[in-house]
Amino acid sequence: MAQTTVTAPADQKPKKQKKSQFSGMSKALVRRETISAYLFLLPSLVFFVSFVVVPMFICVFYSFMEYGLSGITGFAGLDNYIRLFQDEIFHRGFLNTVLIVVVAVPTVTAFSLWVSSAIYKMHSVPRSFFRCVFYLPVVTGSVAITVVWKWILHPYYGILNQVAGTGTFDWLGNQHTAIWFIILILFTTSIGQPIVLYVAALGNVDQSLVEAAQVDGATKLQVFWKIKWPQILPTTLYVLVITTINSFQCFALIQLLTKGGPLNSTMTIMYQVYDTAYRLNDLGYANAIGVVLAIIIAVFSAIQFKLVKTD
Repeated sequence: MAQTTVTAPADQKPKKQKKSQFSGMSKALVRRETISAYLFLLPSLVFFVSFVVVPMFICVFYSFMEYGLSGITGFAGLDNYIRLFQDEIFHRGFLNTVLIVVVAVPTVTAFSLWVSSAIYKMHSVPRSFFRCVFYLPVVTGSVAITVVWKWILHPYYGILNQVAGTGTFDWLGNQHTAIWFIILILFTTSIGQPIVLYVAALGNVDQSLVEAAQVDGATKLQVFWKIKWPQILPTTLYVLVITTINSFQCFALIQLLTKGGPLNSTMTIMYQVYDTAYRLNDLGYANAIGVVLAIIIAVFSAIQFKLVKTD
């Protein structure tokens, strides 16, 4: 009985060659695109390393030194950090900073979401008007905002005293009320960006899911919590982190309005860094405060990333 032999198709080998050629071409293309991407990122990377990473290491280095106007006079070790945790002014500034963050961040986020939910379905003209109104304090200079609020809160001819009928009460000069007006002013200047972001996020929510839930009899609260909220969660995380960082770094309002007073009632960690460096000329101690502030902000941001999980 004759044996039959099965021969491979004649074009089998050339196909393998073509595949290897295409693979080599794709690898070369990927390599070329990767190099191009890194070249485009190089200017930003150089800027980031030069003005962020390097100053961070310099700040940490100086925090271990005895550093004043005359330069580095010795190695302080951990003395600046030990002094920091024994400093009553730092304790007061830390409590004030935490108070600002705890009050400002939830209120800014909740108010911005509420306003955005009310205006994102409007016609483009009124929607743009409201976004412009709320965003105006963000692009207005801090000096201009401070002048307006100083006029409102002036103890003698301020409009707040005239409306409230409180006589000549000094709102910014009272240690019980000054911090709350700092929080109020910070609130008015912080809601613009979150509102713009939330309006855009709510406008991108899948309306087919919303309509399907409404047909099934879901209430407005259920539609928001089950459909809209998961889709705007990344925006919420961004708003929380940015608002937290801005609240921790509150400086301009305090510098222009109260300078940390009265009796350190509006002192914050950020303002203490400035005051220690430029009024007391203790640059080593100021750098130590700055390092601790950066660690605190990183911890708060990490907690927010952990609590607000976005898949």
